[in-house]
Amino acid sequence: MPLTLDTNTSLWAARAAPRAPLPALAEALECDVAIVGGGFTGMSTAYHLARRHPEKRIVLLEAKKVANGGSGRNGGLMLNWVNGVEPGDPGRAAGIWRATKQGIDLVEGIIREHALDVRWRRDGTLSVHTRAKGAEEAAREVEALRAEGLPLQWLDGAALPSHLRMVGAVGAVFDPTSGHLDGVSYLEALLPVLLGLGVQVYEESPVLRVVEGATCTLTTRAGSVKAKALVLATNVYTPRLGYFKDRIFPVFSHVVATQRRDAATWAARGWAPGVAGFDDDLDRIAYGCMTTEGEVVFGGGHNAAYGYHFGGGVSFKGTADFASVHKRLLQYLPEAADIPVAHRWTGPVGLSWNRICAMGVRGAEKNVYYALGYSGHGVTLSNLAGKVIADMYDHTDDAWRGLPFYQGEMAWIPPEPARWIGYHVMTRLTGKSPRKRGVKH
Repeated sequence: MPLTLDTNTSLWAARAAPRAPLPALAEALECDVAIVGGGFTGMSTAYHLARRHPEKRIVLLEAKKVANGGSGRNGGLMLNWVNGVEPGDPGRAAGIWRATKQGIDLVEGIIREHALDVRWRRDGTLSVHTRAKGAEEAAREVEALRAEGLPLQWLDGAALPSHLRMVGAVGAVFDPTSGHLDGVSYLEALLPVLLGLGVQVYEESPVLRVVEGATCTLTTRAGSVKAKALVLATNVYTPRLGYFKDRIFPVFSHVVATQRRDAATWAARGWAPGVAGFDDDLDRIAYGCMTTEGEVVFGGGHNAAYGYHFGGGVSFKGTADFASVHKRLLQYLPEAADIPVAHRWTGPVGLSWNRICAMGVRGAEKNVYYALGYSGHGVTLSNLAGKVIADMYDHTDDAWRGLPFYQGEMAWIPPEPARWIGYHVMTRLTGKSPRKRGVKH
């Protein structure tokens, strides 16, 4: 399925209610906090700061429309853990899990408190193991983490849904606290809440230049903002602003979504009810989720499911091999061959070299806050980032110290052409994923 630009629309964006963009910035403003980016990170940060500081003027600048970036075209899974970090000491591992769970708790809490009309579910996901040795290690880790109070469960292969047994799964970790989120419906529902809290949101207002100082100055096409503090909530697009150019690796991830079917139809084709989604341990990671309306969203699982453009470009070029992604989906759900793909989309995912994301504050005045490099766990971590940044802003961030993402700078990535050559040698010759095995913490 070659990609044409008019078909590169995520399921989440395609079913969103039409809305005219908010006005673009067309004046010179002064504010307490300027936030660049209208995705999970930026909207979450704006929410927490506005709730705590109703007296402060908060301005959010979005280059296109709210949820236009990765927050509106991800695979939908809300997962715990930090990618790139393997459980080491059970106590420390439990602390990391509890920290990331706060990201999911925050989303649920906001939805419930404000009665937001959002498509989401939180009835658990499975992390599938296809290798016997890895499965044995995972089972032992689950036992140790359960002793720390975590509600994880180890399921042997025979207890798994049939769509996972089809790919040779020998076991899986069930996390009942994870789930699925339609990011567009969430952020569109959150937008009126932010406006009601006094946040000034400008769409179609790309930031063209940033000058740091005791007061940061941001320039857009038709306006400017002077802010006492700046939040970089642009993830994979952050190098465009001059930051983290040698720390972020943009890889295009291709996703498909089937037509809608009822629960009985999916059950007959092997998808067990009561499980929001899954991811696996293969070198070319595959993942999928079941929406509340009955679409299966699936991504990865094949060399053709990811791509990197020379120079780290974040605009899609060429064609995307969605047929290979769909073929991999049918290895999980072979009896779903009669259910057509209804949506297919691609876009850049922000990876760090070691796959560990970073949330921190920088600059000579310590007034430039950032969070990026979520490396596949962005739905949870970017929503968590809003609270972390708000805590840093308030100097109440002691609880986050010592966590792998706190005040992170991320590992250095070599320049071109070594970056492009290294990626393609790894993926084309070895079939390995840009995914990185975790490091012990």
